[in-house]
Amino acid sequence: MTENAGSGAAESGRTPAPLSGRIAGSPSALWHEEVLGPHFRYEVTHLLPWYIVIEKVLAAEYARLDLISDADARALGRALHTADAEALVADPASNMSDITFALERYVEQRLPRPVPSWHVDRSRNDLQATAQLMFGRHELAGAGAALLDFGKAVHRLAGDTRELPMPGHTHFQAAQIITPGYYLSAVSEQILHTLRRLLSTYDGLNASPLGSGAMAGQELGWDRDRMARLLGFQRPQPVALTAVASRGWVAEVTAEMGILSVALSRFVTDLLTWGSSEFGFIDLPDELCGISSAMPQKKNFPVLERIRGRTAHLATYHLDAVLGQRNTPYTNLVEVGKEAGANLSTAYATLRSVLRLFREVIGRLSFRADRMRAACEREYLGGFSLANALTLDEGVPWRRAQVVAGAYIVAAMEAGLPPDKPDAELLRRVARERGFTLADPATVLSAVRDVDAGLRRLASAGSAHPDSTAAVLRGQEDEYERLGAEWADRADLITGGLAETDGLLGIRP
Repeated sequence: MTENAGSGAAESGRTPAPLSGRIAGSPSALWHEEVLGPHFRYEVTHLLPWYIVIEKVLAAEYARLDLISDADARALGRALHTADAEALVADPASNMSDITFALERYVEQRLPRPVPSWHVDRSRNDLQATAQLMFGRHELAGAGAALLDFGKAVHRLAGDTRELPMPGHTHFQAAQIITPGYYLSAVSEQILHTLRRLLSTYDGLNASPLGSGAMAGQELGWDRDRMARLLGFQRPQPVALTAVASRGWVAEVTAEMGILSVALSRFVTDLLTWGSSEFGFIDLPDELCGISSAMPQKKNFPVLERIRGRTAHLATYHLDAVLGQRNTPYTNLVEVGKEAGANLSTAYATLRSVLRLFREVIGRLSFRADRMRAACEREYLGGFSLANALTLDEGVPWRRAQVVAGAYIVAAMEAGLPPDKPDAELLRRVARERGFTLADPATVLSAVRDVDAGLRRLASAGSAHPDSTAAVLRGQEDEYERLGAEWADRADLITGGLAETDGLLGIRP
């Protein structure tokens, strides 16, 4: 046994009791080194706080069942409260390199007297499922908070840039006049959509497995509703088998990460395009930029490439979770419960990294209004408006108006005429060649001349008109506040339950 093998047996001189009568030997060195030891370290790092909380709730429940005294429950609570990562060590001989056995040994050696009924009618299956779910739930709430912060930063930048004209692209071609604020309002809308989906996912998984036993339920009258409340869950998982067999929530959480990663990668791709030397629409401060060792004229944006590259990992973690569960029996399995979720903590860490980096980019990003306006002015982005004007002002049928507008733009480009120097006679001639006589071609051509007028000509709700964007942003602001309150309510449910449990065990903050 190692010096502080997590049991305290060396301190008391007591020899740990066997953990099983079925297997006489301890785990082999290879089994410990390759599997049990690494997994023990993983659980100590990520799950130990939740195991301790669960054990506290179980101690309070044993007292409610009159299986242990209130004094014993308080002693268990005090011993559990002192456990930490330094106190627990994987030891094949004393705890089979299992965190639940290590915690059991640790507590037993710190009790003033034995508590025979402690751990009666218990299984590690629902204990592990509950600890994993509490970790996943905690991390999901953290992801929600990070996404909220990122979304609010995007929302602020959208408000600051909703009146700066820039070309919008479809099919990789300049198409219509928009603004950065309009584009960013779409990014913000995607974030809000994901926040709502994550909240729904959170509520869907927020059912406690505790009290389900190995797979078929337990023999004592456990108050699963009370235990669920003390652990901050909204409810117990109704079916014991589902509680220990399913890790569907891991696939659901990583699916949402994967879906979000697709959208984020597309947004970053646009920033990379806008930051290229051909466009030059955006800039970042030097401390977020890179250089070329061979080409001194270059200022690169590797942070954007890093963000986009890391979004790819998020989709692969979902695939990992799915393949780890696929074609397995629907019951409690190490393969599903441990291997299939082995990359969950890494997935959460990757998402946090992506959001932190992207949040910094959004906070430091600047748009070059002069370059964006110049791009709008050199492109014939008013073609759609010209066709509309030909129909509404001159009575040209819509499809024929599209033909006239397109023919005029081709002729103007061949003649070297920029959009801000329209030629009324050229339009008159083009229209006449196609059987239409225009009364006032100069007025009609105003649709392709003025960049700002072209932007403000948009009238439908949700359009790129700065006033329309402002209205959308006001609605989004209210939604951010609502969702922030919803996430806070979930956190309060957990905090309240944990405080009540410590109160029942006489543990003071």
